[in-house]
Amino acid sequence: MRRRIKLFSLLSLVLASAMVLTACFGGGTETKNSQVLNLVELQEPPNLDSAKTTDVVSFMILGNTMEGLYRLDKDNKPVLGMAAKEPEVSEDKLKWTFTLRDAKWSDGKPVTAHDFEYAWKRALDPKTASEYAYILYPLKGAEAYNTGKGSADDVGVKALDDKTLEVVLERPIPYFKDLLCFATFLPQRKDIVEKYGDKYALEANTLVYNGPFVLSDWKHNQSFQMKKNPGYWDSGVVKLEEINWQIVKDNATQVNLYNTGKLDFAYLNSEFIDAFKDDPNTFSIYDGSSWYLEMNQTKDFFKNKKIRQAISLAIDKNTYVNSILKNGSIPAGGLVPPFIKASGVDDNKKYRDLVKMDPQYDPNKAKQLWQEGLKELGLSQAPAIELLGDDTPAAKQSMEFIQEQLRVNLGAKVQITSVPFKERLERGKNQRFDLLISGWGPDYNDPMTFLDLFTSDNSFNRGKYSNPEYDELIKKSKENGDFKQRFEDLKKAEQILIEDAGIAPLYYRTKIAVKKPFIKDWYWSAIGPEYTLKWASVDTGK
Repeated sequence: MRRRIKLFSLLSLVLASAMVLTACFGGGTETKNSQVLNLVELQEPPNLDSAKTTDVVSFMILGNTMEGLYRLDKDNKPVLGMAAKEPEVSEDKLKWTFTLRDAKWSDGKPVTAHDFEYAWKRALDPKTASEYAYILYPLKGAEAYNTGKGSADDVGVKALDDKTLEVVLERPIPYFKDLLCFATFLPQRKDIVEKYGDKYALEANTLVYNGPFVLSDWKHNQSFQMKKNPGYWDSGVVKLEEINWQIVKDNATQVNLYNTGKLDFAYLNSEFIDAFKDDPNTFSIYDGSSWYLEMNQTKDFFKNKKIRQAISLAIDKNTYVNSILKNGSIPAGGLVPPFIKASGVDDNKKYRDLVKMDPQYDPNKAKQLWQEGLKELGLSQAPAIELLGDDTPAAKQSMEFIQEQLRVNLGAKVQITSVPFKERLERGKNQRFDLLISGWGPDYNDPMTFLDLFTSDNSFNRGKYSNPEYDELIKKSKENGDFKQRFEDLKKAEQILIEDAGIAPLYYRTKIAVKKPFIKDWYWSAIGPEYTLKWASVDTGK
């Protein structure tokens, strides 16, 4: 379902639109004389290698410059991309045979089935060390190859010829088409990867593109630019000629650039929301992400369950979203956000409709658990705790709130460390933190896209939470053809995660932004790339 949002009514708008996965923004009468947009991003994209990238900014760029067998359409549904037609699927739903359309890379060479086979096997190659390799595990032999127990030849993806790709699955899964829209399933050119080696995808000119746009310029930590890709197979529907992004972390600077006409779009943090609340071009972005604290359980202090539970109970999530964020974000009681479907149980209902988890805040209980945890650890007082997060003003404000909550309610001494986005990702990956503010956006519409994060061996489990029963429930759910039993197992797994305080849920994110009224058909999504510009245009008044 697509919503066209024209008016700003914060809380009611967010609650009403929380189930909507795609939003198209239009309205107003202002025009501009060229098909050029000037946008903003908060962070530098760390890496555009689709086999390795993990962050929302890079996914947005890849979603607009690259294309897989399918892509998400305006209504957030998989539609044909590089695939020329719907695949032939065997009766047992295990073998999928794709025919590729006539399409070209930005250097004029044809896109072939070999590019898909190469890219997928490269992501699975243990030497690549792809954190997202596990998303390819539905392919036959994929997990065995990635874990060093099998070979690339046994992986269920094979180019039968330049135009025919055969894919074999380990078992049927209901969301395979959705997976094929995800960045790790994009094609790659072997000759380009090998030509640039360690520099592949780190500059605008060290990769080639097969999507609606090409990345034409990239000034690191300053700006990047896309231009229309004339060789794209569906270029006739692409109206924008150029998009320019400035990387601006400070919200006051963003708003000033927007007000002076140097930006056509700006995010609004709590400082500016009231000033723009009556502007008809202010809108809510429900991005589908879930935000939480991860506690570094490689350290003895955070291995203690009562310490973790105390931290989770000591943070007032309602005050956090209403007084600090002030953007319509929803306090979180669990991990899975409100829009995710109750897959296999009732497609008309959401998982959160059937699995209620209210945000828990109990400072008295938190203090009791804190003291009991210290006693179990043989400590009279807690060590100083480092809280790691991004270096944006909004992130710092969030960390200051959490710091104060833990000081007042637990007596904890919390030191804030603010670092650039890329460094935060790297430090999280290597467990160089005590507490880490983390967020996860869905890769497909199923609870599994969140719940499998916290199995013991998942690379995105930054805090290294581990529970054998949880692991077994997730493993069983990935193999279970009884979808009702699968739902019950996923429900139980999430309950274990929250009872264990494997993470401390914070909120389900909504962002507030403002855009010029001449921007038409700009589609935002809660799944995959945050937004697509393939169908966007500027109202030039002609």
